[in-house]
Amino acid sequence: MMDAVDMQILRTLQCAPRAPFRLIGEVNGVSEQTAARRYHALRRSGVMRVVGLVDPAVHGEARWVARIRCRPDRVGPLADALTRRPDIAYASIASGGSEIICVIRSPLDTQREDMLLQQLPRSAAVLDLSIDLLIHPFDAPGTPGWTGYGGHLTPEQEERLTGGPSPAPAGPPPPPDAEDAPLLAALAEDGRTSHTRLAEVTGWSKGRVARRLESLESSGALSYDIDLLPERLGYLLNATLWLRVAPARLERTGLEIAGHEEVAFAGATSGDHNVMAIVTCRDPQDFYRYLTTRLAAVPGVDAYGVSIRVRRLKQAASLISHGRLVHPVPG
Repeated sequence: MMDAVDMQILRTLQCAPRAPFRLIGEVNGVSEQTAARRYHALRRSGVMRVVGLVDPAVHGEARWVARIRCRPDRVGPLADALTRRPDIAYASIASGGSEIICVIRSPLDTQREDMLLQQLPRSAAVLDLSIDLLIHPFDAPGTPGWTGYGGHLTPEQEERLTGGPSPAPAGPPPPPDAEDAPLLAALAEDGRTSHTRLAEVTGWSKGRVARRLESLESSGALSYDIDLLPERLGYLLNATLWLRVAPARLERTGLEIAGHEEVAFAGATSGDHNVMAIVTCRDPQDFYRYLTTRLAAVPGVDAYGVSIRVRRLKQAASLISHGRLVHPVPG
């Protein structure tokens, strides 16, 4: 279990994933050595990972939310096969072990026979399938996800870490170059990889590494995320909410829900239930409190459904293996 210092370090990393340990220590009132030691202990334990992510839009890919109702005796092999695919960004087993929920990266044009969206209905394990397009995420890149574990930063601390709000990218992000591959692969494994190490894997100078990172980050092509295992922090209930919201209230309602500390992600989707929210709570009583207080106070929600996760398989850039976050092995 984390103490107050660990929680503050996690919140600091969610605000500024590549902040130097010296600055992390100063902001949180601990030494640089303490900040580094606490971070490395959390990472070694598999509780958290800082990862660099390329926006799928730069490759012309959209994100699709799939709900796959399966034969209970066949759900395990299908879920494991999906998890190993690089075009699956998130996967979990829910609804008592009879449903797989996953996010698939795939172009809007899905007519090709080799696309996963075309292959899924052929599986003997699949009883029913619904696939909706993720139209708009309400939590923009660079904003914290789930923060329900505690710890808080003042506006002054946040400004010191980030230097203030960054200007929004002008237009869609350009795709990375082929020579960026070693740089991006290293950041996908560890988003805090030093400039010195990045220079070694790319063969570039540290100055060129710094300039290229600045270009990729400012364009929106590269962002950073913090993968967390809430179960290891005492938060044992994870649920996906499927909400129905009137179009006139969609933006306001989605942004308000995304701002709840219990919510790890919220986005607008196609389909009858047009808002998806991933909620993390300590236990059923905590989840009930969230439903009947914070969510109930949000105007515009006409109906809802719930899928309770029973097994977490994959997050944005991490596999879950033996209760630890690990870097996916290519292939």
